[in-house]
Amino acid sequence: MNINYIIGLVGAIGIFLFGCITSVVITPSFGITVNPGNLINFFDPASILITIGCTIFIIVASFPGSMLKNMPKHFKIILNSKLFNPTQYIEDLVELAQIARKNGLLSLEEKANEQSDPFFKQAIMLIVDANDQDKVRAILENDIECMSSRHDDAAAMYDKASSIAPAFGMVGTLVGLINMLKAMNLENGAGDLGSSMGTALITTLYGCILAHMVFGPVAQLLRNRDTEEVLCKQIIVEGVMAIQAGENPKSLRERLLTYMAQKQRDGEGAAKGGQEAG
Repeated sequence: MNINYIIGLVGAIGIFLFGCITSVVITPSFGITVNPGNLINFFDPASILITIGCTIFIIVASFPGSMLKNMPKHFKIILNSKLFNPTQYIEDLVELAQIARKNGLLSLEEKANEQSDPFFKQAIMLIVDANDQDKVRAILENDIECMSSRHDDAAAMYDKASSIAPAFGMVGTLVGLINMLKAMNLENGAGDLGSSMGTALITTLYGCILAHMVFGPVAQLLRNRDTEEVLCKQIIVEGVMAIQAGENPKSLRERLLTYMAQKQRDGEGAAKGGQEAG
């Protein structure tokens, strides 16, 4: 579970709501007043329709249904912080290198069928089938590029929503101002003045909340997950290339560890040392 996302989102919403109901009195008798009833001031059906409704329908109009139906999957991805573990891939590749040196590349076919990662399975089968090294690398790197492009398209959908929401917030502001000016006609009275002014301001508020508390973090987290997945796939590519070339498993481990930060390498080495000592 991505606890940072949960803490950040819940914390931001909590602080926002607390700010909405809190008043600070700057007087010699300094005090803070909390009035939960103030929350009703920030609920406006017209603003919801203009800002949230229009943002949703413009996203529907801008992207194909195949991308829109994947939105639940996107949230599942950003909430899972342990999808990609480079250390585990390194250990698996070192094990495969040991098997290949002992029994040959053909012996890896059984291990390939045990892999849950389709990319990893494909990479192993390519070297088992004795394909040319340049061809194997080209196929796998093209797969990574296409995957990353699809991920960027998904993140772009939330970037688009993040830019649309404040825009419709401004549209709602204009609608509210127009209605406010109409209400200032003395012949008709000014009974709707406050309501129109509220719509003018609250739509901008809704637009900023959607952009910076909802869509923006989702786009960033999807790109973070893409970076993590690309790293793991690059490790797989280098690993299978080294296995095909007959590289020593120990040298392979040292080479693949260079893809990780020094702190991660030290932690991996310490963990492995503890396992071996036991």
